[in-house]
Amino acid sequence: MICRFVCWLLLNACLLLFAAELDAQEVAKLSPDVASLLRSYCLDCHQGADPSAGLDLEFIDSTTVVPDAATWEEVVKKLQAHHMPPSDAEQPPADLALAAVKSLEESLDQHAISHPQPGRTDTFRRMTRFEYQRAIRDLLALDIDVTHWLPADEISRGFDNITVGELSPALLSRYLTAAQKISRLAVGRPYKSPDGTTIRIAPDVTQEERVEGLPIGTRGGLLTTHVFPQDGTYEFAIRLTRDRDEHVEGLNEPHELEVLIDGTKVERFTVRPPRRDNAKKESDGDEYSKPSHENVDQHLKFRVPVTAGPHQLGVTFLKKPSSLLETKRQPLNVHFNMYRHPRLSPAIYQVSITGPFESSGAGSTPSRERIFIRQPTNGDDEVECAREILTTLARRAYRRPVTDQDLAKPMALYLEASGEEGFEGGIELALAYLLISPEFLFRVERDPLDGVSGTAYRLSDLELATRLSFFLWSSIPDDELLLLAEQNRLREPDVLRQQVQRMLSDERSQALIENFTGQWLYLRNLDSFTPDARLFPDFDDNLRQAFRRETELFFASIVREDRSVLDLLRADYTYLNERLAKHYGIPQVWGSRFRRVSLEPESRRGGLLRHGSILSVTSYATRTSPVIRGKWILENILGTPPPPPPPNVPALSETSVSAKLPVRERLAQHRADATCASCHNLIDPVGFALENFDAVGRWREVEAGLPIDSSGGLPDGSQVDGVDGLEHGLLERPDVFVSALAEKLLTYAIGRGTEHYDAPAIRKIVRDAESDDYRFTAIINGIVTSTPFQMRTCK
Repeated sequence: MICRFVCWLLLNACLLLFAAELDAQEVAKLSPDVASLLRSYCLDCHQGADPSAGLDLEFIDSTTVVPDAATWEEVVKKLQAHHMPPSDAEQPPADLALAAVKSLEESLDQHAISHPQPGRTDTFRRMTRFEYQRAIRDLLALDIDVTHWLPADEISRGFDNITVGELSPALLSRYLTAAQKISRLAVGRPYKSPDGTTIRIAPDVTQEERVEGLPIGTRGGLLTTHVFPQDGTYEFAIRLTRDRDEHVEGLNEPHELEVLIDGTKVERFTVRPPRRDNAKKESDGDEYSKPSHENVDQHLKFRVPVTAGPHQLGVTFLKKPSSLLETKRQPLNVHFNMYRHPRLSPAIYQVSITGPFESSGAGSTPSRERIFIRQPTNGDDEVECAREILTTLARRAYRRPVTDQDLAKPMALYLEASGEEGFEGGIELALAYLLISPEFLFRVERDPLDGVSGTAYRLSDLELATRLSFFLWSSIPDDELLLLAEQNRLREPDVLRQQVQRMLSDERSQALIENFTGQWLYLRNLDSFTPDARLFPDFDDNLRQAFRRETELFFASIVREDRSVLDLLRADYTYLNERLAKHYGIPQVWGSRFRRVSLEPESRRGGLLRHGSILSVTSYATRTSPVIRGKWILENILGTPPPPPPPNVPALSETSVSAKLPVRERLAQHRADATCASCHNLIDPVGFALENFDAVGRWREVEAGLPIDSSGGLPDGSQVDGVDGLEHGLLERPDVFVSALAEKLLTYAIGRGTEHYDAPAIRKIVRDAESDDYRFTAIINGIVTSTPFQMRTCK
């Protein structure tokens, strides 16, 4: 069926592409390369009385053709991916196939220039949760975690900013709650009663080493930023980690615990082990309170005055010297569960913050400075002051100049609330309205009033500014970007290029690194990846987070240093801390701080395909998965996802294949089923090349007592040996990887899946970037100047 479908696509493409542009009915001959390909490799099946799939190619020399870009783009993709002709059929010479592809691409690209099809995004697209949090940060100088209030967004085409057109009543209610809480926190008005927040540490965190950012000589605990709503006294309560018997683990001797705010110690406690005897006094004669597992941490509570605004809170133990005996009984890095990995020392479970008590006012915070750009001098100018404040906030929130109509509702709410709650109470209510307004929550792109359905038009500079800021910052435009858009200068090539460079250099572009890589490389799946502790006893959350950090820092180096994106595959460096370096077997890396490490070939580390993050999220909890890894490479590195599996195909675990065999042998038996083989013959060889890495990314030479066989292949039929061969094979055709990356970036940038009419734009991005060694900025500049990014189709 695949062969028939592919040949049907090729036939239709050949019959339709090379018609004259001015007259769709004019007879045109096929290009010699395409016609030769058809005669030599398709006619055997597609001619005669009963041609395959009902397609007769016998009379191709006299066929009338009409442009059909959708069919042709599919043909180009199949030829480039070597999905056609099928692998079990005779293959055309590489030069003939390349010549045919080049001929098709040139015709399609020329057609796209004269007939632009930019596609259409939804008129209303809601901000994702990730974007909403960063928009709040940039609008109000308030960096908070909104995951407590808003649910995760649905993934489509690999990204969560695709299907965000609707706002259900339940979701609207949650946005309303978030807006109320955020506006009160930003303005800093007093609460009717003290509020509380609890910060919890994941249960599988090993707390035996220093947390990066905390003082040297400490171990475990947490370091986090907390926003205090007002000047006042706050209560802190610390609870230690317990096992399922409610016993505090590792508490065999006294331990010192410190609490720091902005690096300054504010409290220190001694945590003593539970007493088993009736002794009342220590040797020094002081009374001893006989702590038990129930109350051993009850005294870890105190109150301290804190000023309003964001502060760094650190809670940690003082590290004790490691004894020889303790070292001998540490074969693993993991210590977080008494039943499998007993804790050597007590650990912190959570920290609760309650307050303010005895509030002394809103104080001076970054949020208040951002909001209250003007203060009323007397009661007579309060309304005018409120209008100026709300005008400034609305312009930034709505990403455009505001009108009197835009201000009518927020000003009415201000007047309503200020009578009872005062000036700041009125601002708080009006701000909450701005945060729930569709003009803030949604990115709005309206068709021109005189637009003709189906025709392409250019976005306004203001719409372009919003697209650009959400692409590179996952947030709203700043004042500089807005001003250029209001002056209609943003589209000027030099201005746009300068803004892209400025925005990539800004720390806010960290959102591109975290948000794009988190979805493109599946890093978000790390949180749910929990390998079998019996098979992988040295895995904990410390390692999970180190995996994520390595990949994010590595991708950031490509962005910040404007390196060639090919370095994502061929780099001879990475970012490690001691925990990750031990996991990889790389010596001479000490401490919790991540640093750039140059790698020798024998380290077997470097580019993305060697990162523990990717190797883990493409594995099962108990073993590797060449199928998942192969599919990941086909989809994310080669840009040619395999077809979906046929219905009712059993998973490998549901067959009778022995689990004692190496994965390669088990899959070989799985492929013996003809139904399974059609997909697995394409997917498995790519994944086999990574079999030297186990399910948590460690290098191995043996599986199930047998040497690892990491020989594999690429869709073009070329054979590769291990990860080195796979990387070499991928880099033989750099344009294929760059095209796949450009397509993923374009999808992320425009917020819709790419279609056949986007292919010419992607090819142009790649061609233009080639002359600049495929540098990251060259690809970004190609995207922001492309037809899909700058234009839209009228409905």
